[in-house]
Amino acid sequence: MRDEAVKAVGRGAGSSPAAGAASGAKSPKRRSSRELALADELERSLGTRQAGRFKERLVTANAAFEREHYLEVRKLLAPVIVEVPDLAMARELVGLSQYRLGRWRQATVELEAHRALTESAEHLAVLADCYRALRKYAQVKVVWEELKAASPSAAVIAEGRIVYASSLADQGDLRGALKELASAETMPRRIRDHHVRLWYVLGDLYDRSGDSTRARQFFQRVEDAIPGYVDVRDRIAGLGR
Repeated sequence: MRDEAVKAVGRGAGSSPAAGAASGAKSPKRRSSRELALADELERSLGTRQAGRFKERLVTANAAFEREHYLEVRKLLAPVIVEVPDLAMARELVGLSQYRLGRWRQATVELEAHRALTESAEHLAVLADCYRALRKYAQVKVVWEELKAASPSAAVIAEGRIVYASSLADQGDLRGALKELASAETMPRRIRDHHVRLWYVLGDLYDRSGDSTRARQFFQRVEDAIPGYVDVRDRIAGLGR
């Protein structure tokens, strides 16, 4: 149960491409912007005449993703990818859908394609987590180094750091994992979602390393910030006094 909770924290990086990594809300304005972006990319890839054939399918797939209908996304976009393999948004949506379904190998194919087409760091943490699930730890490190070099947002960096630290812990290197997350121990001026995620993983790592005092400290930070987060109350109760 504990390991599954940590996996849930580490594997939440792949949010809707329409809203970005840190947001779950989908306003009509954002959906409109997404449709315009889809139309622009389709016209660049196919030309105006052919773009209309795929626009509706992509918009429908994006809406299905937002409703968490991940199998539907794959069904809608598989023929699009066959015909237009360089359509980045299609590879992105299918890759993130496969990730959410736990189909790690299929997700890496699509996310690697998106990475090559866009050179974007947005989903590198998700890609790294797929490699972690496949126990391809050397690849996790490669993607993490690329992510750090890209210097994306603090939230994306935090996701990547969680995945890399968790991969070290998977290999039995709890000390290395804690060292990787050491910078997250400082209390920030303003608490954001990624801080809470980092603290949860720190609590778990300290618990696994036998330091119940430090584990309780970080789990309590999580509880104070977001009461009832994942299984944090059970984790605190399990540590005793």
